[in-house]
Amino acid sequence: MTMNPMELKGALEAIIYAADEPATLDQISKAVGEEKTAVRAALDEMIAACASEDRGVEIRAVAGGYKVYTKPQHHEVVRRFIKSLRPPLRLTMPALETLAVIAYRQPVTGPEIQEIRGVNVSGVIKTLLEKRLIVTAGRKAVMGRPIMYRSSKEFLIRFGLSDLEELPSLKEFEQLARAALGTDEGIAAADPESVDSDSMDAANVDAGETTEAEVAPYPQGSQESSGSAESDAEKSERTKAESAS
Repeated sequence: MTMNPMELKGALEAIIYAADEPATLDQISKAVGEEKTAVRAALDEMIAACASEDRGVEIRAVAGGYKVYTKPQHHEVVRRFIKSLRPPLRLTMPALETLAVIAYRQPVTGPEIQEIRGVNVSGVIKTLLEKRLIVTAGRKAVMGRPIMYRSSKEFLIRFGLSDLEELPSLKEFEQLARAALGTDEGIAAADPESVDSDSMDAANVDAGETTEAEVAPYPQGSQESSGSAESDAEKSERTKAESAS
């Protein structure tokens, strides 16, 4: 049975809201039993309606489908609310840098990433795989046949991209990442597995290797007490000398 326009929009809104991943046009069309042209027209009208200032959510075309997102002007409020419910996705800066290399050079192998970043990235790659931000993309036809990696559908969803052609410039990528992951609060401290030599030096200092500026033979208060005690001793010696004479 053919739905009227209002019923169709209501059904589309319910489907997109309930879907864990972006709902494709094929999936939606089959679910409502309508032609793709009618569904696409209804979606376009819904997207335009959500653009009004009094709406808190919008429908975006991302990763080959449609998904509901909160509007940018409400991100800070929503972020505080979500943060109170569960810990946000956190990436170390090395992980974020590695993710950027994979996003812009994909498919790329571990040794190629390591050559670009200059540090061991095996631990970081494992983390990105666990967070489903990257996936394997076969093996490269070179000696050793190393595994290649590329960004995942979860990456597109997390960063609100329709496809890789929408990737911003490298300079803008970090700003986009901070916005998607929760500003600086989404950037976690570096993991031991992904710390480079400079960070390792800093970690050694934090672990107990003090610098000259941090070394003190005794507290300031003890210094003053020692000075007073020495003066009393000298005074006592002078008193004894005067009594003897």
